[in-house]
Amino acid sequence: MKQEVRRNYLEINSLQDLKESKLPSEDYSLELLDPINFQLNKFLYKNIGKKHNWVDRLIWSEQQWIDYILSKKVKTYVLKYKNDLVGFFELIFHYEKKEVEIAYFGILEEYQNKKLGSYLLSRAIKKSFVENINRVWVHTCSLDHKNALTNYINRGMKIYKTEILKI
Repeated sequence: MKQEVRRNYLEINSLQDLKESKLPSEDYSLELLDPINFQLNKFLYKNIGKKHNWVDRLIWSEQQWIDYILSKKVKTYVLKYKNDLVGFFELIFHYEKKEVEIAYFGILEEYQNKKLGSYLLSRAIKKSFVENINRVWVHTCSLDHKNALTNYINRGMKIYKTEILKI
């Protein structure tokens, strides 16, 4: 049986439009993943995505993961609580279009519903606009966390396209 899924595409065109959310405590830190570590990206993708039907990368070979993470267009940031992993986001810089895609974004289940998603999204948007960028965009769907769409809108992003998929 096919399921109907609503996918929304959102964008923000200026850092001035960001409605920022602050760090909940000094025990949290955000770090650019450097050196890169495809296994960490894969772990976060699988563990955060398992409840949200993130399946497109599950078939990737180790080499596909490595090639993706090695791209100079891709930057991964990891949120930690002390030394524990909390969540991540992946940015894909499309320099030729002066835009950034927030490719993947999420919080591990044990840290959800603590306002960390709003902080992490604020940082993803700010990190995107560090470069000479005119637009940051993302897509989310009805399979994502129940607060995902609200979080994007509350940070200042606007829906520019909606589509219905049958999966």
